[in-house]
Parts: sequence; C-alpha cells; structure tokens
Amino acid sequence: VQLQASGGGLVQPGGSLRLSCAASGTIFSLNPMGWYRQAPGNQRELVATITSGGTLNYADSVKGRFTISRGNAKNTVYLQMNSLKPEDTAAYYCYAKVTYYSGSSSNYWGQGTHVTVSS
Repeated sequence: VQLQASGGGLVQPGGSLRLSCAASGTIFSLNPMGWYRQAPGNQRELVATITSGGTLNYADSVKGRFTISRGNAKNTVYLQMNSLKPEDTAAYYCYAKVTYYSGSSSNYWGQGTHVTVSS
C-alpha cells in the first residue's frame, strides 16, 4: 500500500493551496483518511480527518479555512486550504487506516509535502 501526496508549495499569506493524496494497493477500505502536519521543532499534529461515512474532524486552528474531502473513487483525499497563514507552514502528511480483505488493518503515512506560507 502506498499513499502518494502532492500539491504543496510556496504561497503568500491569504492564499490557497490544494493538497491531494491517492492510495494504491490491495485495499478493502480506507477509514479514516486525513492530513497531519509537522512544523520544524514541533510534534506532528492533526489537521483534519474524514471517515468513509463522511464524518469530518478538524483542528481548531484550521476550522473555517480548510476543507477535507474524498474523491468519488474513495481512495483519494483532498485538503483545500484557504486564507493561509504563516503558522500553517509545515510538512503535511497524508494518513489512512487501511483495512485489508483479511480483516486486519494498518496505519499508513504518505511522504510529506511541504507548505510554506510567506510573503
């Protein structure tokens, strides 16, 4: 199983970016999927998660600015980030709890995609 994240970059304060993450492999389900971030010197923290049933969870610091969604194929997850602030600068990691056809499950992380918010 692989999680491939993309969409990071440099943006000015107040700008927008959209992160994407696609899961590949032999997967029964991905539930939940989400995004975490880690700034230099800080611990990795939750940004947002979404379940297969559509339940959303956001960190207080991004509520009203970020929107998480899943693609129609359900193996992709997106993070639309608006009104970006310098404190949003971090490496963003895609996350998924993968359940296999055997019934067992594992947590997977994608490679980090860097977001820099700076003028």
